[in-house]
Amino acid sequence: MSAVAWIAVGSLSAWVWLLLGQGFFWRTDQRLPDRAEPERWPSVAVVVPARDEAGVLERSLPSLLAQDYPGDAEVVLVDDCSEDGTGELARALSVRCGGLPLTVVTPGEPEPGWTGKLWALRHGIALARRRKPEFLLLTDADIAHEPDSLRELVRAAAGPAEGGREGADGFDLVSQMARLRVTSTWERLVVPAFVYFFGQLYPFRWVNRERSRTAAAAGGCVLLRADAAERARIPESIRQAVIDDVSLAGAVRRGGGRIWLGLADRVDSVRPYPGLRDLWRMVSRSAYAQLRHSPALLAAAVAGLFLVYVVPPAALVAGLATGDPVAAWTGGVAWAVMAGTYLPMLGYYRQSFWLAPLLPFTAVLYLLMTVDSAVQHHRGRGAAWKGRTYARPEAAPEP
Repeated sequence: MSAVAWIAVGSLSAWVWLLLGQGFFWRTDQRLPDRAEPERWPSVAVVVPARDEAGVLERSLPSLLAQDYPGDAEVVLVDDCSEDGTGELARALSVRCGGLPLTVVTPGEPEPGWTGKLWALRHGIALARRRKPEFLLLTDADIAHEPDSLRELVRAAAGPAEGGREGADGFDLVSQMARLRVTSTWERLVVPAFVYFFGQLYPFRWVNRERSRTAAAAGGCVLLRADAAERARIPESIRQAVIDDVSLAGAVRRGGGRIWLGLADRVDSVRPYPGLRDLWRMVSRSAYAQLRHSPALLAAAVAGLFLVYVVPPAALVAGLATGDPVAAWTGGVAWAVMAGTYLPMLGYYRQSFWLAPLLPFTAVLYLLMTVDSAVQHHRGRGAAWKGRTYARPEAAPEP
């Protein structure tokens, strides 16, 4: 066989393993566990970190204030040194919309060694703990919730399970990956792939297994038991984390907590990413942090993405052009398997299945975003977000 054919065989082998051996990451059936209602609804404090979010707050905050929750609940919005009137708008929305009581607090600039979001969460959680809530809902300022969202989250975490199923004693962390916006052409091309790649890195089925080593959460919607947060020293123990949701889930699991992660049906992100530049910044700001700022891991990731996503269509084209049937057939089958695993995610996002064969192109975009993330880091502009740039954790001074 030719060299191209051997490489194509390697790519197809990788896809067979991903299809069957990576926790069935491509399936989209991990939804909130169906549990009975708790005998007593626990108290909940909703903590919302917000920095310059006036553009989305009118669509997200009213949905939190309007939660139909049978127990005691309140909302704490942490205005993280916004310059666009986020705090004032939040107070005005509370007066206009009514609903759950709202407290707005401004903690000031982060101390050295803290990322901005976790600094805001520190102050929001500290304020909430004065009321001794049993659960904390950590949700981003761009996330809109259906009226029964909090009720369903608490029911999944605290309600009794049926038939002695896994998680019969409840969960310490329940997280839903909000459905991101897919309106513009670039959003349709990039956003479903973002969730697909996340699931490939952190298969939800593995995350949801008790005693699994895989831990992850989706930072936009995390329901957390207050006592589990204290045991895991949240957020102090992860104060430097750029990818805070994965770090949070890991800390809870290391503290002996049960965690669950799945896709959302009634929790949506309202933040627009109309152009490629917006999506590029969203991905590249944390991609190198995901690789632990390691050049070796970056090289491995680039090689892996090339083998898994670029080789199949390239081998098909090369095989057809040179009359190499093994390369053509192997590349074509690998491409077909790749596209097939992408179909469930496209269905979840209600997008055309004709986008599935374009996944290699999208993967190349992500490869370039990852390389750019490393370049920006080495130029001193890594993990930049809303006017702040964060050092790699080991370089950050202790508070």
